[in-house]
Amino acid sequence: MEALHSATRAALDAAARGVRGANPLVGAAVLWDDGTFTTGYHQGADTPHAEPDALRNASPRSTTGATLVVTLEPCSHTGRTGPCTQAIIDAGIARVVIASRDPNPSASGGAQVLTEAGVEVLFLNDLGQPWAHELAAQAHRLNARWFTAVTHDRPFITAKIAQSLDGCVAARDRTSQWITGAESRAHAHLTRARVDAIAVGTGTAHADNPRLTARTDGGSGADRQADTETHLGAPHQPIPVVFGTTPLPEDSHLGRNPRTLTYTDVGAGLRDLRRRGVSHLLVEGGPTLMAHFLQHDLVDELHVYTAPLLLGDGVRSPLNVETLAHALTFVPDAPPEALGSDTFTRFMKEV
Repeated sequence: MEALHSATRAALDAAARGVRGANPLVGAAVLWDDGTFTTGYHQGADTPHAEPDALRNASPRSTTGATLVVTLEPCSHTGRTGPCTQAIIDAGIARVVIASRDPNPSASGGAQVLTEAGVEVLFLNDLGQPWAHELAAQAHRLNARWFTAVTHDRPFITAKIAQSLDGCVAARDRTSQWITGAESRAHAHLTRARVDAIAVGTGTAHADNPRLTARTDGGSGADRQADTETHLGAPHQPIPVVFGTTPLPEDSHLGRNPRTLTYTDVGAGLRDLRRRGVSHLLVEGGPTLMAHFLQHDLVDELHVYTAPLLLGDGVRSPLNVETLAHALTFVPDAPPEALGSDTFTRFMKEV
């Protein structure tokens, strides 16, 4: 049990090294009878899942008869990669210990597939050990917001805020380009390039005429550039999404884009996006749309870019928080990062 305890902790540590977003953080460890183990983790979209990564890292040592510890139930479907269950079976793994069940209907069922193939499957909470219950809870906390998104039939949602030191997203005259510097804008376009869709409200769509594209030039003036400069776009382009009741101008960038999706109801729109295969949505809307997402507990992750500016009586998000006890609480997910003269901080919603 001591070796299993150590291997499980190592798998959780490995999982935490992954990329947050539409995919859960998953780590795995191959444990041999002599108590030694090797780990792996999912490093993001289009990379091997944690189980194949750990099995690959075990080479050249044989994995036949070994135990595989994994922080989330192995998938049994074929997506961007093959099913992890088959990789486990092919590797000759004798026993799989799982920290959390997978609530995703399209990916769950791995435990049953493994059992039917003759692999012994155990869940941490069934071991009856205090440490096992503690680590199972830790594994759940690691992906709590992802679990929420999946069970509520909506994408994982990242909200981006560019603000001054005193929390303004625009000056009093509503000018906001650019609060943050070039480094922050380039960083934000890296996020755009890995999400499935980007959303704004009709207010932003009318005021800024954005393209909502991911660009390789860092995005300086990106959404206002002429059509002849679209070659600067990143290889992956997210789906543009607009929430609101005001129709888009037909001659606007988003109005002319056949990929643009428009919704008058946020909840129905999020469910439709999920059905269309959108797993990760980036919200870059103005303060009104942002306040709606925040107050309806729809934000799983916050990307906050803070510029060394003071705007005083500027524009802030119209959150309806009347007392400190009702404040919306987020926790830092990583140390703050300097981007030129700005500061980037990533927060997760506290659960």
